[in-house]
Amino acid sequence: CACFWCLALFLFFFFFLNSGPITHLPEMKFPSRGTKPPSPSDFLDKLMGRTSGYDARIRPNFKGPPVNVTCNIFINSFGSITETTMDYRLNVFLRQQWNDPRLAYKEYPDDSLDLDPSMLDSIWKPDLFFANEKGANFHEVTTDNKLLRIFQNGNVLYSIRLTLILSCPMDLKNFPMDSQICTMQLESFGYTMNDLIFEWLDVGAVQVADDLMLPQFVLKEEKGLGYCTKHYNTGKFTCIEVKFYLERQMGYYLIQMYIPSLLTVILSWVSFWINMDAAPARVGLGITTVLTMTTQSSGSRASLPKVSYVKAIDIWMAVCLLFVFAALLEYAAVNFVSRQHKEFFRLRKKLKEQQWQRAVSAAHPLSPSGSCHLLFPAPSFYDIRRRFVEQAKRIDTISRAVFPMSFLVFNVLYWLTYKVVQHENTHATL
Repeated sequence: CACFWCLALFLFFFFFLNSGPITHLPEMKFPSRGTKPPSPSDFLDKLMGRTSGYDARIRPNFKGPPVNVTCNIFINSFGSITETTMDYRLNVFLRQQWNDPRLAYKEYPDDSLDLDPSMLDSIWKPDLFFANEKGANFHEVTTDNKLLRIFQNGNVLYSIRLTLILSCPMDLKNFPMDSQICTMQLESFGYTMNDLIFEWLDVGAVQVADDLMLPQFVLKEEKGLGYCTKHYNTGKFTCIEVKFYLERQMGYYLIQMYIPSLLTVILSWVSFWINMDAAPARVGLGITTVLTMTTQSSGSRASLPKVSYVKAIDIWMAVCLLFVFAALLEYAAVNFVSRQHKEFFRLRKKLKEQQWQRAVSAAHPLSPSGSCHLLFPAPSFYDIRRRFVEQAKRIDTISRAVFPMSFLVFNVLYWLTYKVVQHENTHATL
């Protein structure tokens, strides 16, 4: 027993002397209640940095099911609808959401991370483009208007602000009482539907700013959401579209075109109350109204494309021009009837022949047959002239009633056709 205790004491001092200072003893680790999260820089490097193994050139679920990208847009401004070029301009916030399992994390306590836009180059993004785009630009004031947000489950939210000029083929047959449908098409450029599928957000796919106002149109609340899948010789590509229903407000055209042309037509009727002998006044008034209507007609076509079909404004301007031109021709007819010199000369010659026959009859009162010639006094030159003057005045009197009534009938048919019938047909097609 004594030997045993001596051996134990020897081993204790042996290990004590060979282990060094006591401060060099290994530190014991005790389990803590919560581990300290890594720094944001280390976390991002591990998540999508060079050492993470993440490759932005490869889509999520590579060689697997297609990536479903959910889109929604917020319209910040809508306007500059141009008929000549048939396009419109709008400012939107485009938001895309998809799931990338490679970006899922558990090491960081936050549910989501808002990252700097420079990190967009480090992750995979859908190759979305606007199929009917004619011009577009990003916004970089005061910094890139982009947002990147990553969630714990790997969902990615990518939002960007864009100004777009999109084509909008218009049917202007009912202009300016027309309604138009302008579309926006979002399509994948390189990925077929085997790799990428676009779809609209279930709720609030298209949102509009509360203070949004258009100068000439009313943007209706309903939006037509749908799909426009494209089939090319390179494959089948996903495409989604939204239709904007626009109804033109014609207040501007009433003030600038319809009312001035209406007053010009009414002004041409003043000629019917001017004396027919005042030729300079009536001719000057008629020519002035014709030239005015020609100028207004040219101005109405200046802001419109050179289409081959007839528009509603063309019919109005053509009829107004026809009425003022007819008023000018009416005075030409009045002047012609009141001053038929050839007729006067013919009647004067006939009067002289009657006077000669009267002189012959006075020398030979009985005809060879023994019957008497009854002589009637021939009408004088002034009586004949007064007769044609009265006919000319009758033309003016009739024109005072025919012209306004005809124009009234045209207005009833015109506004009934384009404002009621065509408007109902347009709403039925929408």
